[in-house]
Amino acid sequence: MRIAENQPLAPFTTFGIGGPARWFVAAASEADVAEAVAWARARDIPLFVLGGGSNLLVADAGFNGLVLHIALTGIAEPAVPDAPRTHIYQCAAGENWDALVERAALANCAGIECLAGIPGTAGGTPVQNVGAYGQEVSSTVVCVRAFDIAEQAFVEFSNTECGFAYRRSRFNSADRGRFIVTRVDYRLSRDGPPTLRYGDLRRVFAAGAAPTLVEVTAAVRGIRQSKGMLLVEGDADCRSAGSFFKNPVVTAEHADRIAASSSKELPRYPAGDGPESEDKVKLPAAWLIDQAGFAKGYSRGAAAISSRHTLALVNRGNATANDILSLAAEIRAAVEKKFGIQLEPEPVLVGRLG
Repeated sequence: MRIAENQPLAPFTTFGIGGPARWFVAAASEADVAEAVAWARARDIPLFVLGGGSNLLVADAGFNGLVLHIALTGIAEPAVPDAPRTHIYQCAAGENWDALVERAALANCAGIECLAGIPGTAGGTPVQNVGAYGQEVSSTVVCVRAFDIAEQAFVEFSNTECGFAYRRSRFNSADRGRFIVTRVDYRLSRDGPPTLRYGDLRRVFAAGAAPTLVEVTAAVRGIRQSKGMLLVEGDADCRSAGSFFKNPVVTAEHADRIAASSSKELPRYPAGDGPESEDKVKLPAAWLIDQAGFAKGYSRGAAAISSRHTLALVNRGNATANDILSLAAEIRAAVEKKFGIQLEPEPVLVGRLG
């Protein structure tokens, strides 16, 4: 294990923002993970786990502790003799997520095709319960292997034990900071049909069409790129953390009040299937931001709203973390004043911000 000092973090993030890590280590094995945690604990210094850097905003001053970069690689495909239509991918946490989606689509294994084009690594998918275009990764996860910092041991969690909810899991809520994901096992459906529930996808494929999984992943990437949500070198809208705000879940009554006072139709979606979602709906944060007066391309210096998607905040070149946060605060205040809804940021905030 090699520990570097004063490692710049901006190049490790899709925002391209952030100061240095006081100490930095790239963990290529589970042994490296355990050793790095022990090193930080022995010195009583803060620890931050860095994956693909696609869902975080790092402070301009950086992080005064040890950044543990997950660089574990490898994918196993164990046989499932009693379930011929099931395919398992055991994926090391540092593997590129979009590459796994493409691999599964080429093998005609359904379940994650609508999650194509999402930047980052496999290890981050269960933490955020990544979802898009009608799918959530929680529907495919069968096991998450992680290092328990409190107990200094490796543990494994079943799907139920992960505590999945909308953009949440035990790993970013009740047990935030306790577990370091090192492997995720996904169960996909061999020769299964693609998921075509989302409106944007239904508009791509004609009614009754039977696209292949590869065609669906290509369509999803195309939709994401049209919204500035695909990382493309040289694209001014791609230096972001994707969606900066979560879609809020409110009571149906609250949504009705908003709809009654608006001249534009309010889109709304089911909040989920559990009892906690009863009489609640999910509203698109992008619609709320737009109706609060923020147009695509709106900027405060080098921090701006994407020219193609109201939900993405972007770095136009030399934006600082505080620039992004100032713009986010302006948006949040306007949405709360107009609709009585507090938007919740989606990216992880690292270091002393604000």
